[in-house]
Formats: sequence, C-alpha cells, structure tokens
Amino acid sequence: MLFRQAVGAAAGAALLLFLAPSAVAVSRASEEVTVDPTGTLAADGTVTLSGTYRCTGASGPVFVSSSVSQADSRVGQGIGGTAAQCDGADHRWTNAQKPAPGSLKAGTAHVQATVMELAATGLPLPAFHAVRDQDVTLVQS
Repeated sequence: MLFRQAVGAAAGAALLLFLAPSAVAVSRASEEVTVDPTGTLAADGTVTLSGTYRCTGASGPVFVSSSVSQADSRVGQGIGGTAAQCDGADHRWTNAQKPAPGSLKAGTAHVQATVMELAATGLPLPAFHAVRDQDVTLVQS
C-alpha cells in the first residue's frame, strides 16, 4: 500500500511539473519588457540600453538584465542590471556597462532584455517574468 501511495504522489508531482509552465504563462500574460529601438555607445566604450517593464507577484528580488550582440548572435555582452518593482505598473529601465574593448561598434545590434526574479523557494532560483529579443541601433554619443 505504501508503494502505491508513493507512485501516486510521484505521478501527481510529475503532472504538476508538466502543467506548471502553462499556468505560469497564463498568470504572467500581462507582464512585459520592451527595448528602446536606439542604444548609445559612448566614446569610452560604455553601452547604454533602455526600455520599459511591467511585472506582478514577485516574492523575491527582481532585476531587469540586458545583453547585446553583434556579428555573432551566440556571443552576447552583458549590459548591467537594474532592480525592478513588480507592482503591475509600467516602469523605465536603463542599463549601462563597458563591454570588452572593441567588441561593439555603432550600427545594428541584437538585444535581449529579461525581467528575472530570484524566487525565494529555499534556494534562490531564477523565475522569468518577461523576455524580449529585439534588434536595435547603437549610435555613437
């Protein structure tokens, strides 16, 4: 009898894990991150990216992170991270960082922006609220 209970509990947990991603997608449908169509590349190499975000229902710290790539889309340069408020309102974000020297130049670039929570479920695990992939133009400032 104990074996059947264990198998039933395992099957229930597997079903919950299978259904959980779709439930999260439904509950987070109003969450969004945008990327402004233009970023800046300063004379010292600092890249500045910006946009907006909206998220809800966070129980742990939340951040808007961004990365940018040119030429090889598999090689992204992290461009900072901003603390976020998940109160359901629209907020602006701006990230700036100096990537590897000479790795970026003015022109078309690909940006990925992510609103990510460090969920307080024992170990802090990433929980993604919104992700946006978008091409932008880096302009020399």
